[in-house]
Amino acid sequence: MAGRLMKLAFSYLGLSLAIVFGFIFIFLEIASELKEKELEEFDVTVMTYVQRFISSDLTELMLYITMLGSIPWLTASVIGTIVFCFLKKKWRSGLFIAFSSGVGALFNMYLKDLFQRERPDIKPLIEEEGYSFPSGHSMGSFIFYGACAFLVFHFARRWKIKIAGSAALFFIIFMVGLSRVYLGVHYPSDIIGGFSAGGAWLAVCVILFKFYEKKERISQ
Repeated sequence: MAGRLMKLAFSYLGLSLAIVFGFIFIFLEIASELKEKELEEFDVTVMTYVQRFISSDLTELMLYITMLGSIPWLTASVIGTIVFCFLKKKWRSGLFIAFSSGVGALFNMYLKDLFQRERPDIKPLIEEEGYSFPSGHSMGSFIFYGACAFLVFHFARRWKIKIAGSAALFFIIFMVGLSRVYLGVHYPSDIIGGFSAGGAWLAVCVILFKFYEKKERISQ
């Protein structure tokens, strides 16, 4: 049994490193070009294009969508999901949500303080405080909704529910990121950076979840 557990641990460690390095490579590429200001033309071009579609109705919709990635909403959603998981006796799932989102929030704070990028000043439709890179809304949404998508895909019995549920949650992630660009409070590279950092951390959490799940099966 010890040999099987050791082999399992090394296989999952290798998988986690491969996935994490992929996301980290993307993030570091963005961060490197960010310091050299090579992304400025890309960011301005994309923001200018997106904001061509500004209208009162679309702004109202984007304000609702961006709320889905806000700290109050995500905090309440995380707590609600944890309580639901515990009531369903899904202790591991509840801890998975708590750990991924909780540590992910601290990770985002660290990265913002590390890069200290100022927010864009291109037709902002709302006021936001704090640094811009990576986007907290995008990173937090990727981690929480991505974690929920994983649980839906993991536990749902019907493939239609697996695919539809996961697709809907990832569509929310995409729209939250788009809303931040539309509202003029983040550069597109902030969104990509948030998705990359969030994806890297979520990948680690998913692999840990799967590892302990299989470890328990072997130990039984």
